[in-house]
Amino acid sequence: MGQELYGLTAKDLQNLESQLEMSLRGVRMKKDKILTDEIQELNRKGHLMTQENAELYEKVNLIRQENLELYKKVYGASNLIAISTKTQNSCGFSITADSYVPIHLQLSQPQQQSQEVTPRDTRSG
Repeated sequence: MGQELYGLTAKDLQNLESQLEMSLRGVRMKKDKILTDEIQELNRKGHLMTQENAELYEKVNLIRQENLELYKKVYGASNLIAISTKTQNSCGFSITADSYVPIHLQLSQPQQQSQEVTPRDTRSG
């Protein structure tokens, strides 16, 4: 803390200062090395993620192409205009080929369920 420096000569103080500077230089070099290694590792991971993203993008495009071909086989080329255009509605939802697949709904009579009345249900209370 500086209390023991009272009896030191100017030469001793210069030696002490140079030792402190060397120690600080070593600490700074170690810090720089750690940060440089960390930056390199993050850059490597970023490159791998970019590669993986590109591969996934290609897979998605292949699947879309396969879906388009299947759609053509099932529904014919007449509906191709509807699926080849991609539009967005006011909410920002994407409307894709799957949105144009016809949905067939049928009405059916409700099935009657037997309702047994138990004495507990008829009690008032």
